[in-house]
Amino acid sequence: MADPEVQKNSELLNDERWMRLALEEAAQAADHGDVPVGAVIVIGECVAGRGRNQTERRQDPTAHAEMLALRQAARVSGYYRMPSATLYVTLEPCAMCAGAIVLARIKRVVFGAWDPKAGACGSLRNVIQDHRLNHRCSQTGGILQQECSVQLKAFFSTLRGSRGT
Repeated sequence: MADPEVQKNSELLNDERWMRLALEEAAQAADHGDVPVGAVIVIGECVAGRGRNQTERRQDPTAHAEMLALRQAARVSGYYRMPSATLYVTLEPCAMCAGAIVLARIKRVVFGAWDPKAGACGSLRNVIQDHRLNHRCSQTGGILQQECSVQLKAFFSTLRGSRGT
């Protein structure tokens, strides 16, 4: 029988590994003037989908990192439901993304920074674990929280500086 503490540490290291890929996606979003949020969907040990915020770049309010990663993973897997997938995202998903995560039947959601203004996975509401829905996801928040928060704060600080506010 595996030692639960060893298993927990192994899961944390794995979560950090995938979250670092999501942070890379987020950095690319910032390079294009979008809020630096990145997402990676993992099935087994393979990346099935990646996404970064592109709402400004595409002028599309639905072009959130999670939505783009979900679309790519559905194309790669050949099916829109992904019951064995884990979604890693640098910021707690909003209500729109949380709804899509439930519809995709994602098994687990791992996020970095909490979003007290728009988070729908525990901050304002908890869509992905709402017992009234036909699917619920497990979740882990706060993975590489410091790195994710610093990336977001730096982006907004730069943005405010360029606007003179």
